[in-house]
Amino acid sequence: MSTAEGQTAAEAPAEETEAAAESDEERMRRLEEEGDIAADYLEELLDIADLDGDIDIDVDGDRASVEIAGADKLARLNRPKGELLDALQELTRLAVQTRTGNRSRLMLDIGGFRAEHKDSLEGLAATAISEAKESGAPVPMRPMNPFERKVVHDVAKREGLRSESDGDGKNRHVVIYPAS
Repeated sequence: MSTAEGQTAAEAPAEETEAAAESDEERMRRLEEEGDIAADYLEELLDIADLDGDIDIDVDGDRASVEIAGADKLARLNRPKGELLDALQELTRLAVQTRTGNRSRLMLDIGGFRAEHKDSLEGLAATAISEAKESGAPVPMRPMNPFERKVVHDVAKREGLRSESDGDGKNRHVVIYPAS
């Protein structure tokens, strides 16, 4: 029996797999292009600000990942809350969007700040998860930016609990629910 395209049922899955591989290649090319555009933008910005730093580009899952390494002065300016990082990431995403015409989900890091911050967020999430399990009640957390909320959601999911974001703007936070 033939499909609508004139293929047999056995032929269709092979072509679908080939099409998926092509879309993966295209996705990878697009993410690498985003990383290159971001690196150019950030290098120019560092030059203007007369700051040192090396740009490392990678693809991490479904997003381009760019790190400014060896930028000690910039890393100090970013601490303790990472507000500079959030602002630079948004500006870099806008620069990529301006060049490509597409919204970017690029992830920026300065001197490993996100990795360190992720570890502390996972600990905070573990504490809230324990509290939800012990009390049997929902546990609201402090307001968080999108990166922070995603880390907490991932930990809750890994532990088999449900979590939801609640609130608006700067007050948006995660609520962890006990298992039902």
